[in-house]
Amino acid sequence: MRAENCNTEEEHLKTYSAKPSEFNADWLVVDAEGVSLGRLASQIAQLLRGKHKPIFTPHIDTGDFVIVVNAEKVRLSGTKEETKSYFRHTGHPGGARFTSYRELLEKHPERIIEHAVKGMLPHNRLGRQIIKKLKVYVGPEHPHQAQQPKILEKL
Repeated sequence: MRAENCNTEEEHLKTYSAKPSEFNADWLVVDAEGVSLGRLASQIAQLLRGKHKPIFTPHIDTGDFVIVVNAEKVRLSGTKEETKSYFRHTGHPGGARFTSYRELLEKHPERIIEHAVKGMLPHNRLGRQIIKKLKVYVGPEHPHQAQQPKILEKL
């Protein structure tokens, strides 16, 4: 709203807050081939949250859907390929389970990116809602052609 169109000064000073019905989420395709895992995950997290949009509101999901292809070709720096491991606990005494990066890359390469992005999102209801908009696939193909996704060239 421009200043000359405002009737009072109070109208001019109002803070804009996005409402879920006011925006449309785009579909974006990201190619993970040869990209560093941390950089890729932080940029995907920003796209999922909607921080790249002028209507970003912290407590509303204003982000886009993100499709990641070639998940198995993401790279790590240094010696992380040999030393990195993922921890989970079964909930029972002595239930600590460790999975190496190599093991996860062989069995479920899409989980590597999902895990990294999930750690960069809010750890609350909003974060659980946002992570559902991330679609990660092994290889260059994905089943979301009907949504007419836009390809992001450079991340």
